[in-house]
Amino acid sequence: MGRRIRVPEVRVIGADGAQVGVIPTQEALKLAEDAGLELVEVNPRAVPPVCKIMDFGKFKYETSKKEKASRKHQSTIVLKEIKLRPKTDEHDFDFKVKHIRRFLAEGNKCKLVIVFRGREIVHPETGQAMLDQVVKNVGDVAMVEQRPMMEGRRMVMVIGPRGGLIRSTAAPTASVSAPAPAPATTPPPNIPRPTTVATGPAPTPVPAAAKG
Repeated sequence: MGRRIRVPEVRVIGADGAQVGVIPTQEALKLAEDAGLELVEVNPRAVPPVCKIMDFGKFKYETSKKEKASRKHQSTIVLKEIKLRPKTDEHDFDFKVKHIRRFLAEGNKCKLVIVFRGREIVHPETGQAMLDQVVKNVGDVAMVEQRPMMEGRRMVMVIGPRGGLIRSTAAPTASVSAPAPAPATTPPPNIPRPTTVATGPAPTPVPAAAKG
């Protein structure tokens, strides 16, 4: 930018986007100064390099705003690490499976790590069995993205959320409230019937009394 542009001539684009043409760099700098703006190199690989006359402070501000806006629309996926032992007890296992399911429901991935201690390392199949058990318990919401592999004294596997299954869990709740109005509609038809039965026999005793 400015006096740091060392080449003898540049292709200049004006502040309004119009092509000024190829001119000496010193002349381009004077045009920028006269306009109260800066000469900024936008394509250094071109021959000659392309420069634009602009308000560099405003350009940086607008670029920063665009970057922030694009970051807001990006979903960040976090890799959560869950450590287990080859012989993790049932209570601890269930607790960690609940955490794994929650992480997956949030759209994150899980790095499952089996930590071997002492002579446990000579029986890697116990770690494999533990990972298989985890996959079996979360298979409805997860898929294996990296098969188990050894990293020193650790066995590592990565699982991620299975697409389209987490949203469907909220669907059944909409139908629960539908049957509620049914009891209110049944009593009204039974209310008028007793009054019609009581008035029916009333006229018959009158003719019998007249004959006597």
